Amino acid sequence: MRHVIALDVGGTGMKAALVGADGALLHQARRATGRERGPEAVVRTILDFAAELRAHGERHLGTPASAAGVAVPGIVDADRGIAAYAANLGWRDVPLRDLLSARLSGTPVALGHDVRTGGLAEGRIGAGRDADRFLFVPLGTGIAGAIGIDGRVEAGAHGNAGEIGHIVVRPGGLACPCGQRGCLERYASAAAVSQAWAEAAGDPGADAADCAEAVMSGDPNAVRIWQEAVDALADGLVTALTLLDPRTIVIGGGLAEAGETLFTPLRDAVRRRVTFQKPPSIVPAALGDTAGCLGAGLLAWDLLDTTDSTEEPT
Repeated sequence: MRHVIALDVGGTGMKAALVGADGALLHQARRATGRERGPEAVVRTILDFAAELRAHGERHLGTPASAAGVAVPGIVDADRGIAAYAANLGWRDVPLRDLLSARLSGTPVALGHDVRTGGLAEGRIGAGRDADRFLFVPLGTGIAGAIGIDGRVEAGAHGNAGEIGHIVVRPGGLACPCGQRGCLERYASAAAVSQAWAEAAGDPGADAADCAEAVMSGDPNAVRIWQEAVDALADGLVTALTLLDPRTIVIGGGLAEAGETLFTPLRDAVRRRVTFQKPPSIVPAALGDTAGCLGAGLLAWDLLDTTDSTEEPT
């Protein structure tokens, strides 16, 4: 059975699958990234994992994978297949596409940015599948974004498109590791809400999920912290929709797990801020933590479609 390898590499764990032409997950596996062993060891782990997946396909599906797609964090040069920089993995200029292709006996490999790859999946087969223009915004440790246009995701001239988390929403505000002050992710990420609620509750172990529960029970400090995050997020989203005019905004990540505790006030806050802009639909992501892996599979199939079309006889 014809299939591709899909790999989603995270800071702590890797998710993988063998994906059929119809998008079916024919085999799934997980493995620790092992970043504590150093950047070179992480690369070896990825190569070994991919080789095991290829062997599994040969044994159980009758043929090796036709292609592979890999999603990685950080700065990615997808055209050259290079993982240019990933702080949490210690990578600089890793030629991951070529390394993987060589390990997989010349199998073609597509390399993508993890958030844009997850956005690709949400746009084609997830919450944004009916939108010709969408913005995917996962709210996790930080805030990133993927700009979807007609079934593809825009990377930008230098691979940095969609970095909505570094829109300045509070000028002169909290310092951000990027070097600016007042960035959106310092106020509206799951990590930011967790930090604010832990300090207010006097509990170092409290997190954003605890804050959401406290909001539902009417705790005034939790309501204040939550509303500040919602307001900051609405400011960032209105800036984005002014520039991009998306039909749909898909919100994912840990903070979105709060459901309508987040979405009801967020939709209201965005509506209050728009003037001439057309308010988008604001919806929760549909694919959860499988989005990156599914998107990596789509990258691989896209690569095959491109190769097949260029090899057709004229």
